[in-house]
Amino acid sequence: MIKFFSKYKIIFYCINFFLIILYLYPGSLLGLIIYEDKRIQPQITPDFIVSSNHFYVFFFISIIGFLSFIKPKQINLLIIYLIFLSILLEILHVFIPERSFQWSDLTGNIFGVMIVIIIKNLISKYGPFKK
Repeated sequence: MIKFFSKYKIIFYCINFFLIILYLYPGSLLGLIIYEDKRIQPQITPDFIVSSNHFYVFFFISIIGFLSFIKPKQINLLIIYLIFLSILLEILHVFIPERSFQWSDLTGNIFGVMIVIIIKNLISKYGPFKK
């Protein structure tokens, strides 16, 4: 699977593009499609301390990113990019109509990225591919 994603990085780029469109749309694009009301945000699971939807999205995109890029320099740039993207997209909600900045969303974004980084480091250190 790693070879598949590293060969087809376009998948990571397309998912990023789609994520940015969803985040910058005034209101909820998914709510508009599902409920025909852009004011309603579909909820996958109830929120805990952080926004679960935001956690799932950034967890997923981080996994795809780590499967797509393998070289250490690429991984370092990917980590910076994902953290920067998670912060920037949430800050932009201050300026987008019908969107609002929320600390729980920002922490969900960052936790999604950080959990994947921790898992990646644990696999690199103790995983089955370690010699």
